[in-house]
Amino acid sequence: MKQTYNLLFGLLAFILVFTACDTEDDLVDQRKTDNPLITPPDPTGTPGSADFSKYIAIGNSITAGYMDGALYDDGQANSFPNLLAAQFRISGIGGGDFNQPAINSLLGFNTIVENPIPGTETYFGRFELDLDIPGPVPVVVTQDELLAFLTPYSGPSINNFGAPGILLGQLLTPAAGGPNDEANPLYNPYYFRFASNPGGSTIIADAIAAQPSFFTLWIGNNDLLGYALSGATNELIFTDDGDFDTQYNAALGSLLTNTTAKGVIVNIPPILALPVFRAVPYNPVPLDEATATTLNTAFGGFNAALDGLTGIGQITADEANKRKVSYAAGTNPLLIFDEDLEDLGDKFDLLVGGGAITSEQRAALEPFVQARPTTAADLVLLSASVAIGEDLNPDAPGTALNGISVPFGDEYILTPEEQAAINERAVAFNTTIGTAAATNSDRIALYDTNSPTGVFFDLFGLSDGVIGAEIEGFNYQPDFSPNGLFSTDAVHPNPKGQAILANEIIGVINAAFGAEIPKVDIVPFRTVLVAQ
Repeated sequence: MKQTYNLLFGLLAFILVFTACDTEDDLVDQRKTDNPLITPPDPTGTPGSADFSKYIAIGNSITAGYMDGALYDDGQANSFPNLLAAQFRISGIGGGDFNQPAINSLLGFNTIVENPIPGTETYFGRFELDLDIPGPVPVVVTQDELLAFLTPYSGPSINNFGAPGILLGQLLTPAAGGPNDEANPLYNPYYFRFASNPGGSTIIADAIAAQPSFFTLWIGNNDLLGYALSGATNELIFTDDGDFDTQYNAALGSLLTNTTAKGVIVNIPPILALPVFRAVPYNPVPLDEATATTLNTAFGGFNAALDGLTGIGQITADEANKRKVSYAAGTNPLLIFDEDLEDLGDKFDLLVGGGAITSEQRAALEPFVQARPTTAADLVLLSASVAIGEDLNPDAPGTALNGISVPFGDEYILTPEEQAAINERAVAFNTTIGTAAATNSDRIALYDTNSPTGVFFDLFGLSDGVIGAEIEGFNYQPDFSPNGLFSTDAVHPNPKGQAILANEIIGVINAAFGAEIPKVDIVPFRTVLVAQ
């Protein structure tokens, strides 16, 4: 989903709270102080029953190392598969080379903002965190970055088959590699870059051709995430659970049938806990008393009409109260369109017929027939931050403020009903993945991202209600603050988050295959990129 360059997120000064604590440099210095003369021995390990001589990774953006809204060199270098491969090469484990389809771009090409700026030749790369806002801002790049994004990969045979934005079904179709035209919605420019035969090959076939001895497969996130990021408006990217089951078993079955590899498969994490759905609260509208009074006067007629419907038995008092708009000095909820609300248009017409309101007053009620203020049960997308208060009527400034005096569009909000549908689909997807792991337990181990003892549940506060996780003596947050584990696109892990993911998977490998693979030292890895 594209957004405009206004992704300066000015509202984040109000909504994003950075956690104050010791820096990781302090932690490193403390380690040196505690152990000034100790030089640790070179690590060693054992492979157990697994063979790591030819490791490949299959997946989407997290597997590829996409972060900060772009695929760029440092992100690829810090992808969890690349970090895993480095641990597999530790003495005694037997891992081999791990080649990725290098993007050869320091800053990347931002695929979230509108690129280039309309009417200009200015392009944007990755986001960085501007602490003065605070919020993410895209860096300006040259056309060379665009050329890197479009240039097919040429180099050694690859081990990382991660393609940002890929859906599960795109693993199985040559259309993922081309042609690049509007008639082919399955085209993925990242797969095109490294496809063995663009428009003829498939990702899963290319992965099989590599004849791996070990693999990781993390796929399916985008079959939910894209729909959620659309505010639950784009059904075309909300994969049916029956289709998911068929496609997943086809992809994994092909891999197992045509190779002797063992591997780890990863299920769908609790995506609605991602910072892209949590950074903006349900009540992000700051108003002074005078403005609140003006707005309340404007909504007096709407509230009275709701009372009128209650009076003639058309809606309950609870329903009327759910929809009434009332502002106060301080922070306020958004006004939104909710497709699951009953359309009150016909009932407002009854008020006209009964002489309670005029036809002109009825016309003024039309934008609000399915409107209500947000509650704490709603999720507001990060993309909403650039649209809150946007003046929709420049001919009459201040009369049509988006999300304040005019209902916000459905694309910015996930209502409880929409969240339930997404969570229900996630359960179905994870049932498919879990069943596949159990059926093939002699070769497959499952990394369950929904485990109550795992890092995701701890980080998001789903296990104990406390947001954040202490990992190796340091407190991390589920956001894109300097202490966060997410990059500035609010969806993908930053390098430290990727390192923690690698360690989670190493734990699964060690337990399932009797291996002894040392974990990654996460301290040297950076968190968020801060603008200088």
